[in-house]
Amino acid sequence: MDLQNIFRSLVLLAVVAICGCNMRGDRVPTGEMRKESKTVAVGTAKSVQVSLSMKAGDLKVGGGANDLMDADFTYNVAEWKPEVKYEVGGSVGNLEVTQSGSGSYDSNTQNDWDLHLSNKTPMEMTVNMGAGRAGLTLSGLDLSRLELNMGAGETTVDLTGAWKHDLSAKIQGGVGRATIRLPKEVGVHVDAQGGLGSINAGDFKKQGDAYVNDLYGKSPVTLNIEVQGGVGEINLVLAGEAPAS
Repeated sequence: MDLQNIFRSLVLLAVVAICGCNMRGDRVPTGEMRKESKTVAVGTAKSVQVSLSMKAGDLKVGGGANDLMDADFTYNVAEWKPEVKYEVGGSVGNLEVTQSGSGSYDSNTQNDWDLHLSNKTPMEMTVNMGAGRAGLTLSGLDLSRLELNMGAGETTVDLTGAWKHDLSAKIQGGVGRATIRLPKEVGVHVDAQGGLGSINAGDFKKQGDAYVNDLYGKSPVTLNIEVQGGVGEINLVLAGEAPAS
């Protein structure tokens, strides 16, 4: 076994060990399955700051909401009831969705968030993810800034599509595997630094210490992505349709 494979094996063992510790913790009693829906109207806000904080569970975020947010929550630990707060100050709205309570996340517990946000409202987003899985399909949103702090588990972030304006994103790796899907249709610049793990960017060109796609420096729109690796694996994938030459 070569040094690279030995390193990957050690990383995998670390991922399994740390994920297990994060997900088991102090056990909590489960109860009846609860299903709740929540709709938030944008009101008078012209732009919105979105903050999502999930300690443990499965998080899905996408577009297509009829108003600011349409959300479905499914959980079987009563104290994990999500808290949704929305306030408007001046022309800016502040939307917070937070998991309350604490305790373990294992095969007996369920905590699923399915959030749909407006494609028409300009927004900035912060996501803090604990243990579990996250699937963020953000390509249809009017998003200008993203901060993602990953926890233990698996995360997929889809930023593909023909963006109409620049995006600044900062992604902090956690424990596990993350896949970040990036577009061919606009310029992409990724400043990636590995932690105790690996960053795979075979679809990109190396430019100094950064990774770029074919349209970087040529298109009027640029996605500037800062990635800080954690323990595990981060995959940067180019997807979508390349422009006709």
